[in-house]
Amino acid sequence: MEKKWLEEQVASLRLDEHMALEDIPNLDLYMDQLITLFESNLSHTKRHEDDKLLTKTMINNYTKDKVLMPAHKKKYTKDHIVLMLLLYQLKSIISISDIKDVFSVLKQEDNIDSETLTNLYKACLNSREKEMSYFELGIEKRVDTVNEELDKWGIKDEKIGAALLVFTLIEQAIYHKRLAEIIIDKCIK
Repeated sequence: MEKKWLEEQVASLRLDEHMALEDIPNLDLYMDQLITLFESNLSHTKRHEDDKLLTKTMINNYTKDKVLMPAHKKKYTKDHIVLMLLLYQLKSIISISDIKDVFSVLKQEDNIDSETLTNLYKACLNSREKEMSYFELGIEKRVDTVNEELDKWGIKDEKIGAALLVFTLIEQAIYHKRLAEIIIDKCIK
């Protein structure tokens, strides 16, 4: 697998783009406005153009499951939006039950500590920058490992090489997920 091509794909992920606190309106939003805010700020994170980042059904289910607080007079506050941004990041990796446990450190019933939530979100964004550089270095090392294995076994087929890289990346994701689940079970629950 060619590193140059892979570097271009990593760049296309636009990992440095996120919704900053300043991008979140200081006024409460109706559900349709909230969905539009997500679509306009996070559409680059979709795998396919017709994928939905957030739907009314998702929001209602998260509220019903008590992952999110209910809307106030059908409007969503900045705290709701920040929680949904964190939820959006987490939901592709861990279960809704685990997300609920993680969010439990931030909220009591339907009340949330806004300052703690804001500071947590800022910390997440700051650590994200460091994680991007670790990710890029890790990709380089994984490509080297994959290429060494392909050479070692005399495999020339590029699709086999791509499949091996996929397995390697997924294996790493599994390790991270399992460690996150242990932390949730032993430190948060």
